[in-house]
Amino acid sequence: MSTDIHFYEPAHGHGLPHDPFNAIVAPRPIGWVSTRSASGVLNLAPYSFFNAFNYIPPIVGFSSISRKDSLNNVEQTGEFVWNLVTRPLAEAMNQTCAAVPPDVNEFELAHLTPVASRIVDVPRVAESPVAFECKVTQIMQLKSAAGADVPTWLVLGEVVGVHIERRMLKDGVYDTANAQHITRGGGPGDYFAIGPEQLFKMYRPK
Repeated sequence: MSTDIHFYEPAHGHGLPHDPFNAIVAPRPIGWVSTRSASGVLNLAPYSFFNAFNYIPPIVGFSSISRKDSLNNVEQTGEFVWNLVTRPLAEAMNQTCAAVPPDVNEFELAHLTPVASRIVDVPRVAESPVAFECKVTQIMQLKSAAGADVPTWLVLGEVVGVHIERRMLKDGVYDTANAQHITRGGGPGDYFAIGPEQLFKMYRPK
């Protein structure tokens, strides 16, 4: 066991060139979330704090650090779509990171195609091979250990519709290793691509 440890209390700063928290809790799936405002304006934005939280019903969630258009939209409509980011879509996803006014449609900004969903009134990204149509179940403002409100909101949504391109299914099993997922790292520009070389198998003990 190493005794050469860098210890810090986050409340007092980390003392490093870049906050290591994001780099440690990584790589993370990207929450590429499409929403529609009450007035009909489309929004598409990536969230680095995103994950799945339940099987039945399937529930996913993303965290909005500060009040952003996606949060405002889901509060108004109660719907969103998660779109898978793959390596060919990385640059387009990055374009949707741009800080633009609420009336700017990021689908147009990134030259992406909105296509109607089956259940929710929010389009998915046509170029993305996987999408989850979601209905909001909870929106919670986070709190510190002392009980103070944090300017961050966790949005949870039940997945009510799933779109998967058939080429992603191998003998009926989703082929994560060859789907070209990308994930968010911790450095200012760090991403990771997933490929078959990262795959290993380990089964639960009986």
